[in-house]
This record gives sequence, structure tokens and C-alpha cells, in this order.
Amino acid sequence: MDQDILRFGLAAFVTLLVVVDPPGVVPMFVALTEGEPERRRAIPTRAVLIAFGVALFFVIAGRAVLSYLGVTVHAFSISGGILLFVAAMPMLFGQRGGLQSPQSKEHVSVGEDISVFPLAMPLLSGPGTIATILLLTSQAGNDLRRLGAIGFAIAIVFIVSFISLYLGSRLMRLLGEGGVHIATRVMGIVLAALAVQYVLNGITGYYHLLSGR
Repeated sequence: MDQDILRFGLAAFVTLLVVVDPPGVVPMFVALTEGEPERRRAIPTRAVLIAFGVALFFVIAGRAVLSYLGVTVHAFSISGGILLFVAAMPMLFGQRGGLQSPQSKEHVSVGEDISVFPLAMPLLSGPGTIATILLLTSQAGNDLRRLGAIGFAIAIVFIVSFISLYLGSRLMRLLGEGGVHIATRVMGIVLAALAVQYVLNGITGYYHLLSGR
């Protein structure tokens, strides 16, 4: 595989992993399925498949959406970076990303299919995830190899998410609430750094675009 594609795919994977934040979803999932071990085993598969379908749709249609709106790659890079930085701020304090809109257990009625809401959307494929995918597809342009790398990165991230949810109660016992908060804070730092880099890339790209005129 081309080194450039490999680097792009790795960057896409890291960015999506910190935005989706599988360890941060686990406490919510465990709380929503408390006392229902059968649901806890069945829900992760459906939730992850739905979230993956939503993400894949934006990989395919993302470029067309930007083109239809008349948004340049550089503008979206800057706005996407700002949006991701906003998502990173709550994570630095051990909370879920600000764009993922977690819902408390009280807001989900007993027997409701939580695999669709709130797990698939907005916890796994929320606004932050969709914005990140649009940002990545705008960088990939019409390069099919880069788009394929994004799709592969999304698949790996959701496989990690599935494993995290499936082993949710065990992970909670292993890591404890403190361990989950530490993991979320570390991901927040990484996401903040990536967000700043996206803004810098957008500004640099736009400057070169103006200079070339």
C-alpha cells in the first residue's frame, strides 16, 4: 500500500476512534441495560450495524453534499476543526464529547429499542462522527484509494466499538469509572490536537489558493 494512503488511513482511524470514543459509550450502554443481560448481548450488533450504515452513507454522499452546498475543502477543514475542538473540551474533563449528546437513562423508556436511539445515533454516529467523515471525504477528494481507506478505518472503529459494548460490563469492572474517565481525557487531548491541525491545514490551504490567483 502507498505510504501516503497508509498515513491518511491511519490519521482517519485515529480521528474517528477518538470522536466515537468507544470507552465513553460503555458506561451509558451498561446503565441502559442494567438488569437485562439478554438485551446486553443482543443490542451491540444491531447498534453498530446501524451506526456503520449511517457513517458509510456519508462517506459515499459526503463529497456530493459539500459540492451541492458550495463549500470548499479549506472552509470545511477550518469549521470541522473548530467543531471537533468543541467536542474535545468536555472530554478533557472526563465527559462524553460535546457533540455526541448522550441521554440519561431516565430519558429512555423501558422496553424501547436503545440500539437505534441513543446508541447508534447519537452516541456512535452523532454529529461529531458525521462532521469528521465529511471532513475526511473532503480531504480525500475523488481519490478512490483514500475513500476506501476511510471506509476501512470506519469499519475498524466500529469493530472496536462492538467489542467494547459486547464486553461492556467486564470492561467496567476491569477499568472502573476512574479508568474510563482517564481514557476519555487522553482521547480528548488527542482530538484537540487533531482539531487544531485541521484548522491550520485549512488556513494554509486557503492562503495558497489565494496566492495562486
